[in-house]
Amino acid sequence: MRTLTGWQPSTTLTLPSRPLLLDDRALVALLVGERLPIAKRAERFTTTYFYFRACRAVVAGAGGRLSGPFEHLDPGRRAAALERMLALPEDVGLPEPRLIVPVMVDVQRRHPSLNVLNTEATAAALLLGAKMVLSPPTARGQLEAVLPIERIAFQTVDLP
Repeated sequence: MRTLTGWQPSTTLTLPSRPLLLDDRALVALLVGERLPIAKRAERFTTTYFYFRACRAVVAGAGGRLSGPFEHLDPGRRAAALERMLALPEDVGLPEPRLIVPVMVDVQRRHPSLNVLNTEATAAALLLGAKMVLSPPTARGQLEAVLPIERIAFQTVDLP
């Protein structure tokens, strides 16, 4: 075994990447194979409501902001992406309802005007210690005022 003079193994701990919480549009982008500017090794999560909205939009196929990326895929890739959407891949987690609901209640108490979607998203980010990955419309909505107050990091990603 060769050794370098004076070399010692590093004692610096490498911390795992912070979990990421994907909004509905970022989830669709991930599942259709669009490039997301996010850490590849980070744990990825979404919320039940974001997942529902993404599935509903894709199945309805209205060609809007959420389902639009599916409309541009060839039939084979569209079928594969739809299958991934309806059977959420194991590498995308969902927060446990028994754990998130009490946090949602706390968030709602502090921010009574938040709708359920944004209450769940805020609670999930707090519960997971996650950085949120948001499309511009989500970032400009109700969360714009709440995330700084709750000290939740977020990244806005422009998606095609």
